[in-house]
Amino acid sequence: MEELIVKLKEILGPDKVLTSLEDRIAYSYDGTFAQNLPDVAVLPESTDEVAVVVQIAAEHRVPVVPRGMASGLAGASIPFSGGIALSLTRMNRILELDEGNRTVRVEAGIVTADLQAYVEERGLFYPPDPSSNRQSTIGGNIACNAGGPRCLKYGVTGDYVLGLTVVLADGRVLETGGKAIKNVVGYDLTSLFVGSEGTLGVITEALLKLIAKPQFVRTARAEFPSLDDASRTVNAILSAGIVPATLELMDETAIECIEEAMHLGLPLDVEAMLIIETDGSDEEAVVREIEAVARICRENGARAVEVAQSEEERAELWRARRSVSPSLARRAPNKLGEDITVPLSAIPEAVRRIKEISARYGLPIVIFGHAGDGNLHPNILFDKRDPEQWARVESMVGEIFDVALELEGTLSGEHGVGTLKRPYMEEALGPVSLDVQRRIKQALDPLNILNPGKVLP
Repeated sequence: MEELIVKLKEILGPDKVLTSLEDRIAYSYDGTFAQNLPDVAVLPESTDEVAVVVQIAAEHRVPVVPRGMASGLAGASIPFSGGIALSLTRMNRILELDEGNRTVRVEAGIVTADLQAYVEERGLFYPPDPSSNRQSTIGGNIACNAGGPRCLKYGVTGDYVLGLTVVLADGRVLETGGKAIKNVVGYDLTSLFVGSEGTLGVITEALLKLIAKPQFVRTARAEFPSLDDASRTVNAILSAGIVPATLELMDETAIECIEEAMHLGLPLDVEAMLIIETDGSDEEAVVREIEAVARICRENGARAVEVAQSEEERAELWRARRSVSPSLARRAPNKLGEDITVPLSAIPEAVRRIKEISARYGLPIVIFGHAGDGNLHPNILFDKRDPEQWARVESMVGEIFDVALELEGTLSGEHGVGTLKRPYMEEALGPVSLDVQRRIKQALDPLNILNPGKVLP
């Protein structure tokens, strides 16, 4: 390892190669509760420098673990095998904005919200909006195929990736895709790397599709005495032919935690709230949609529906939803946040069964998420210092995944697999799928140096 570190410093410069214990600790964890020290952290500033790092790593057969801002929730960017923590955060430039073709080329380390603000100033729109958009990077979003509240109407990150620059396991640089709307020449290599979590190559640049920015937005919050009614309302809205930009669910535990932390005046005598947003270029149509949504909510059991009348009121409605995850720390020192996905018709049953798991094991499960596309986030609250609680959590996670699979859903809608979901992969996908994926991994990374131990069991 010393020889490798010396070589990296010679080629990249000592300011890009960090070896102190303090620096290595800073690159040892992500948004979960897991942690492991890398042997060295490297901060390249270009694709060429990434290629050099990977080439040196391949020569020495040392693991390379790509990472952005480490906001991931599946352990994908933790260097469990030591080696090189390859941080792409210095590669944060916008390389080209092509307004005529509505595309933008960016480096992988750009923060998602910074990109969104840049293009919106020019009347364009990059819709994917993970809740971590003020911290997470585009490269990390692509690596996990991240979602967010707007995915119901606009789709996930992968739907906006037109092309990639990827450093392969031997240091070669691969360019995929392009600006052409139709591009079906050869295998779809762009899609192969989307969601691969750094196990097949290091994404360094991305060509992203943009759309016109919606001119009008309307937001409503509905309060439901019954969680079942709130869950059923999601399908009722969509069955009416309305496709909101967002349709978010929060259960009573989430509401209580937010109110304890933020004092927003949220009701504490309801079992659920929905936050629904409509948008578009026709103001009258957007208003009609939000009015129809409010009516459907009332018809399905909402005791109150508040429609924001200004941008300030809209921001206040969203403040509650954006505060869910951080507010949970007041209830317990640790949380395990999952993101199962089920068919829309199965949402009420999924919610009921997850609540039953919580009651049976005696640990709180907070349920919130993007109910409009069936993506629920059950968060188990616990104290990891208590071995008995941790044992219960492990059993609860397995049962939550069983619920998702039994209802014809899947293990993840946007967080990815990392290490936390690896034990459940065969049950979810079957042995043939895993065999094919292992063969792809072997073909692209025969030395198994790219993010080893992630995704595939």
